[in-house]
Amino acid sequence: MGSILVAYFSATGTTARVAHEIADALSADTFEIAPAQPYTSADLNWTDRSSRSSVEMDDESCRPAISGAVKDMAQYDTVFVGFPVWWYVEPRIIDTFLESYDFAGKRIVPFATSGGSGLGKAPQRMQQIASGAAVEAGRLLNGRQSAASIRAWAQDMGI
Repeated sequence: MGSILVAYFSATGTTARVAHEIADALSADTFEIAPAQPYTSADLNWTDRSSRSSVEMDDESCRPAISGAVKDMAQYDTVFVGFPVWWYVEPRIIDTFLESYDFAGKRIVPFATSGGSGLGKAPQRMQQIASGAAVEAGRLLNGRQSAASIRAWAQDMGI
């Protein structure tokens, strides 16, 4: 198994929990894709068309700033990228992350948490942004994940 990074954005802690379950099961490093300006509850109110998350998702070119950086992205062969599903795709901060590094020759494995939808078009969008990477179909991971099921999933992908 090559070197693995689990990078994740978690607005409420749900995706962070799953990210750490994956990292623990695969002995991987973690990186939190933390917004430079943290989201408030009001920012995350998807029913308010003027909320920060709604405005960001309405703007295809929006790239929220990230606090911090991966120290040595070149060392990783596989990068699991986790996020909550927003508007049937990845949040724009994931796009910022994908545009911040050279993923050529790397494998990207999306994983998401969601209250009601699947990954939608996120893997296809991520493939367009991270050109040169091999973006897997990914998986929706709601609820607790056992180490055995995570390792089986990784093994099924040849990781």
